[in-house]
Amino acid sequence: MANFDLSNLALAAVCPGNEILYDDKGMPSIMVKIPKQTYKQLGLGESEAVHPAFIVNGQEVDAIWISKYQNIVKNGRAYSLPNQDPAASLNLDTAINYCAAKGPGWHLMTRMEWGLLILWCEKNGFIPKGNNNYGKHSSESNYKAIPTYYSSGQIGRVATGTGPLSWYHDNSPAGIADLCGNVWEWMGGIRSVYGELQILANNNGADSSHSQAAGGLEWKAIKADDGSLITPNGTGTTEGSVKMDFISSKLTYSTSITDPARGEHSCTFGNITCDGTIGNAAKLLLQSIGMLPYNPTGLCKDHYCYFNNNEAERSFYSGGGWRTSANGLASFGGNYSRANASVALGFRSAYVVLPSA
Repeated sequence: MANFDLSNLALAAVCPGNEILYDDKGMPSIMVKIPKQTYKQLGLGESEAVHPAFIVNGQEVDAIWISKYQNIVKNGRAYSLPNQDPAASLNLDTAINYCAAKGPGWHLMTRMEWGLLILWCEKNGFIPKGNNNYGKHSSESNYKAIPTYYSSGQIGRVATGTGPLSWYHDNSPAGIADLCGNVWEWMGGIRSVYGELQILANNNGADSSHSQAAGGLEWKAIKADDGSLITPNGTGTTEGSVKMDFISSKLTYSTSITDPARGEHSCTFGNITCDGTIGNAAKLLLQSIGMLPYNPTGLCKDHYCYFNNNEAERSFYSGGGWRTSANGLASFGGNYSRANASVALGFRSAYVVLPSA
């Protein structure tokens, strides 16, 4: 038996579902396998349809592998390893490239995959904590992880995976670490254009052959009445598409934007809603990507979310950083350009076995 098989056996004995995956240069990352799941399994009604995170290039895949740890960068490639200072101060395109450089199937974690984890955690009744308050979680009284970066004399980033079990998505050593806090994480497969939400179809962001460039031709708007994907007109005013309005201090999805003070806004995840122009299929798609709560009173209801509906393009990031105790698993930000780079903004790679043509 090869040494890497022995390593995986040892890892699986302690952390079931964890695997050591190797990129095309033979370098390892510790990954968590998420098997294919349906809407019903995730608590979204009775549909036996597969969650879109498991559809790539129009075909179902049996599993997705998510980096167990926020990533570091070595030789221009992303790696998931414990007890490391997570990479930060990199823009969206750089994060995408670090992941794609690892070989086919490796990609920047998509918002569709993040939405899957929100639904899984809500369904299983546990929301992970993390470093959202200068080295600890806001509900904790002591520092719980190893500091790796200080900001104005206070703990900022902490070493990957060094927090308590409550910082893992399933409250066990087998879980995905640090989805809440530490550094925000760039997301693939989603953006807004003047407040119009745009995505790549299903989880096509998992295949780096699909361009996520600002001028990419595969960005699609969401048709509000039936949830189908339509070609955007480029100005954020595509007729009948889902747009991010701000009404009564809430992110409200609508086919128009009436907000008189268009710009940066925020509200809690549980307060995000839709007006009457958004049909059930579009709502389900928004719930799938974690941009609309399935249960407004769920465990993630108080996590703060941010967006900007007045810029030509805004990219998204998830999970919160170390500085805001209101941030958590369901938090997202959509108020930065893809060129932004911050000491509190990193990324996480994922992997999928790409379907054959």
